[in-house]
Amino acid sequence: MKIINNIKQQQFISLEYFPPKGREEWPAFFRTVERLAEIDPLFVSVTYGAGGSTHQDSLEIVTTLQKEFQQQVMAHLTCIGSTPDKILPFLDQLAAAGVSNILALRGDPPIGESVPTSSDSTLQHASDLVPLIKAAHPYFGIAVAAYPEPHPESESAASDLNFLKLKLQGGGDFAITQLFFDNSQYHDFVRTARLAGIGKPIIPGILPVVNLKVLKRIVSLCGASIPTDFLAELEAADARGGAPEVQKIGLRHARQQAEDLLKNGAPGVHIYTLNRAEIVVELTQGLLSQP
Repeated sequence: MKIINNIKQQQFISLEYFPPKGREEWPAFFRTVERLAEIDPLFVSVTYGAGGSTHQDSLEIVTTLQKEFQQQVMAHLTCIGSTPDKILPFLDQLAAAGVSNILALRGDPPIGESVPTSSDSTLQHASDLVPLIKAAHPYFGIAVAAYPEPHPESESAASDLNFLKLKLQGGGDFAITQLFFDNSQYHDFVRTARLAGIGKPIIPGILPVVNLKVLKRIVSLCGASIPTDFLAELEAADARGGAPEVQKIGLRHARQQAEDLLKNGAPGVHIYTLNRAEIVVELTQGLLSQP
């Protein structure tokens, strides 16, 4: 079933998981999934490494989530430097496993490698990937990425918006945003998108901050900004008591974000879990029942 069929029925929580690096970590990962099942997420998404470096592991994990945990699963699929003859077999494997929802992304090349030059057979952008998926498996649900703040490699915010429109026109059902910490960025982005003729759902992505070092690494990769006052509060908490104090501030901020987003009409909230079960449970407790 396409995820989009359920998105407009009521507000929801969805989750993003990161596959464990080694198989010895799989039992702990699936315990996290089992713990977070009590949240009853509308869907869960599963990432994989740059250049598809954990491609087969991701296939096995999404299959397990779908079959054994009865989760509605959305598999990440990146295309940078890949070709249709590499992508299509993976799509066929997903379909055979009963997974029929994809988050179509450009992705990043593996560490140490540059973005490959374009050729007639090489996929360069998610806007190339979306119509390929649509043509091969028309019944698949397709989500795409959106950027309230411009992607680090984009020419401008207008360029990002044009690519979003292209991806949605090419077959995308809805968009999930890159993480952000200032809700005005999301609200402004949605208004701009609507004025540009984009009418499909745009789901905000929320990251609960649990560690200052990890936060700075993530934002350096994705280009998100941290509001000055929020960063100062996090740094003071880190100096005062390290990660546990940072986590308290991060959770409070993420909860305030989520409540505001839902109150002001967001379809739902997509939470970047970092595979931290207890933090996400605390963040989401009673969230959908807020007045």
